[in-house]
Amino acid sequence: MKKFAVFSGFLGSGKTTTMMALTKYHTAHHGKAAMISNDLGHGVSLADDRFARLSGCSASQITDDCICYVNEQLADRLNGYYDEGCELVVSDIPGFGVGALEHVYHGLAEKFPGQFELAPFTVLVEPKTVELLRSGQGGDQEYLYNTQLVEADLIVLNKCDLLDKAGREADVVWLREHYPEAEVIAISAREGEGLEEVSQALTRGQASMRRPDIGYGGEAFQHAMGKISEYYIQYRAVVCCNDFDGNAYLLDMARAVQDGIREAGQLIPHLKLLAWEPEGDFGKVDLIGTEREIEVTRRFERPCTDIAVILNASAACPVDMLEEILVGAMNSISDKYQLELTVFKKEGLAMGD
Repeated sequence: MKKFAVFSGFLGSGKTTTMMALTKYHTAHHGKAAMISNDLGHGVSLADDRFARLSGCSASQITDDCICYVNEQLADRLNGYYDEGCELVVSDIPGFGVGALEHVYHGLAEKFPGQFELAPFTVLVEPKTVELLRSGQGGDQEYLYNTQLVEADLIVLNKCDLLDKAGREADVVWLREHYPEAEVIAISAREGEGLEEVSQALTRGQASMRRPDIGYGGEAFQHAMGKISEYYIQYRAVVCCNDFDGNAYLLDMARAVQDGIREAGQLIPHLKLLAWEPEGDFGKVDLIGTEREIEVTRRFERPCTDIAVILNASAACPVDMLEEILVGAMNSISDKYQLELTVFKKEGLAMGD
């Protein structure tokens, strides 16, 4: 068996957490698995890929373009993993995954007929997104929320540890009623719940290869995507004397970005901040939504003196404004901790371009 699955879904649905948990679980119980992180930045290091490798996952990244448009590079990467004995490879996708079913699955099938066994096209969704869809309050992004789910063969309702039994059952019933073409599985990747069901669904199931009409490239698509920007920063921070609290630093950074986005009247679907020491200790925080609590995904175990930092952000915000907020936060919070910065990479992308 040599299966490949795309994990689509809106920012903050837990794609990286689920891919990490699944690859570890599948490797431990069924056979070697690996994950690919994909994003658009040119020559950037992705927080998700570095975090996965620091956490012990078999992982790699594809950058500079969406896997939609680099089928040959994706095929080479998959064959490399299969040659190493991997039986299951999963990959996320930038741009919220709209159109990935056509461009990735059908692209691979047409360019490499019979070479890859495509698992059910998988879309992750979190309870907050289901709540917005059920209430009709998805706003400018409702097109993206809905279209992702329309393409799904398998819908994974993640973060079910945040729901009680009745809430979980209600969300699953709603998803099954509104997206009847898809199987629905409820999980908590963070708690390790439901991973066996997902593993079995991917390895035993097949992609339907449906071609639903999603209005790709149309007015609704352009309107939704035209509001989204992404920004990447990579830098090194060294304290001038003694040491500092890396966990507090990352939290202060996230708060400064959250405050800046809120004060500008904009929205940030996802901010990822990952930092690590030369000795291997690392910390990570995530901000999912301007009005939501900052999530501490992993804490440093000891004080820091020298860290490398990757910041990846996506926001419904003009790219120039996003840059001003992010760079301003980096400089002001680093000054607070008396850190000397060496910036290696800054890049902003407007998704609608």
